[in-house]
Amino acid sequence: MAQEIIAPLAGKVLQLNIAVGDKVEEDDEALVIEAMKMETPIYVPCDGTIKQINVKEGDEIEEEDVLAIIGKE
Repeated sequence: MAQEIIAPLAGKVLQLNIAVGDKVEEDDEALVIEAMKMETPIYVPCDGTIKQINVKEGDEIEEEDVLAIIGKE
């Protein structure tokens, strides 16, 4: 079963800390977005492996965009 990393707000992707194939644990920092001149870290919601990343650094994102997909083991 897959789990999604969802954007909590609109902004710009400043930093990606994950790559496809990475094993991640719940609460790992997946990426950092900038919104309203503030940096906001986005955390992994569950343990698993990164299966897909839908954004790259510099991308503008909207609230509730699917940023990445995690495959649960």
